[in-house]
Amino acid sequence: MSDTQTPEIEDSLFEAPPIAEQERMVEAVLFASADPVTIAELNARMPHGCDAGEALVHLQKRYEGRGVHVIKTGNAYAMRTAGDLSFLMQKETVETRKLSRAAIETLAIIAYHQPVTRAEIEEIRGVSVSRGTVDQLLEMEWIRFGRRKMTPGRPVTFVVTQNFLGHFGLETARDLPGLKELRSAGMLENRPPPGTVPGPGDMDDEDNTNEGQSELFED
Repeated sequence: MSDTQTPEIEDSLFEAPPIAEQERMVEAVLFASADPVTIAELNARMPHGCDAGEALVHLQKRYEGRGVHVIKTGNAYAMRTAGDLSFLMQKETVETRKLSRAAIETLAIIAYHQPVTRAEIEEIRGVSVSRGTVDQLLEMEWIRFGRRKMTPGRPVTFVVTQNFLGHFGLETARDLPGLKELRSAGMLENRPPPGTVPGPGDMDDEDNTNEGQSELFED
């Protein structure tokens, strides 16, 4: 007889919390959970005698019209941002793009020899310049089209932009480091360009290199 009465005694010992308190419990679990939670899982977490389903109904009503809603996804529930406020959750990120060796060389030639045509860039590099390389630099707004050169065919030239100067902390293109500075920083190899024979002062004397730069950097 005592065995049959045990469940009744246990039921009487545990009284379910008020529905308002159950609602708070459900709210806490949903808020802390990254994944949707089923009613069965809620009931398993809550004290004996609780009705998670009923608490969910009250909670959904309380969140109507708020910035966060209680939604049902499949057979589970979750707290999610209101759909009409999703734009507030969007974040603009800056994509880091690495320049290829060809792009770096092309950019350097334009910076030091501007205004310069594609043919002149190819002559200095010794290889052709792909359209993709130039397009990438144009898209990054580090170079722009300059004036056309007064030669047969009137080819377009390229010059660096204010964005380029601002990125590297330069006031004008004249502030670019010279050959000695680049070599001392390990950014330039101490070897002559392909097809040339180094002379006695080629490695150390930058005076000849810088001669006439005022003409090279015309806008």
